Amino acid sequence: MSPDARPVRVLIVDDEPLARRRVAELLKEEGNVEIVGMATSGAEAIAAIRAESPDVVFLDVQMPDGTGLDVLRAIGPDAMPVTVFVTAYDQYALRAFDAAATDYLVKPFDDERFELAFSRARRAVELGAVSRLSSQLIAALQAVDASGGSARAAASAPAMDPAPSAPGVPSQGYLERFAVESRGQVRVVPLSKVLYITASGPYAELHTAERTHLIREQMQVLEDRLDPELFFRVHRSAIVRFDLIEGLTRNASGDYTVHLKGGVTLKVSRSRSDELERRMGLSN
Repeated sequence: MSPDARPVRVLIVDDEPLARRRVAELLKEEGNVEIVGMATSGAEAIAAIRAESPDVVFLDVQMPDGTGLDVLRAIGPDAMPVTVFVTAYDQYALRAFDAAATDYLVKPFDDERFELAFSRARRAVELGAVSRLSSQLIAALQAVDASGGSARAAASAPAMDPAPSAPGVPSQGYLERFAVESRGQVRVVPLSKVLYITASGPYAELHTAERTHLIREQMQVLEDRLDPELFFRVHRSAIVRFDLIEGLTRNASGDYTVHLKGGVTLKVSRSRSDELERRMGLSN
């Protein structure tokens, strides 16, 4: 890139302050970037896009007053800047976005995945590929609408008590998959394949039957975003699939060890043992 090249002008749209701050911090590391604004709602996003004409927008899918798709519809695909969707809710048609070659970030995402997404966005701006991306955004919208239920419908539906989840299926709003990066490639790990999760410094390790995947996320964040009907945090450094628990053993000091199907054993912290006993029907 020429040192005299115009900075890439970026708008950040997310209702979560920490999420906006993280994207802004990551953008500062990229260089030759100008953050032209931050929006916290769909209405603010629409106004900012029209006023600032950014080159790139990091657009949260789910916001208090609507969705990122609502913003796209209001602006119109032909007038939208290069768009990177950001979402914590995998049920919002990520397959449609992927098939339409529109990039997205699934929270929690790591630095490398962000760098890849922004690199693609910057390249699209440099190549003047906005018109081509607009047709892909149209395809994404059509795919979402054809699926029989768009993110808009999900967001505007009246609040109600959630129906019980089928065994092994997460309730709405919880993680359904993980995006993990390995050797420059991003792959999706379905939640159903995760047997247990352990802490590894600033990272977390997703253990499946085939291999272990490393993601940069804190255990507390993962615990909050996993369906508590399916997963249980037995220790500050371990989360397990509840339906894989085969039994518990207690040593002479009163500490528990949990045994999972497949032979894995993990320590249970004393602060979690009472709740685990209750969940397993071992106490009243």
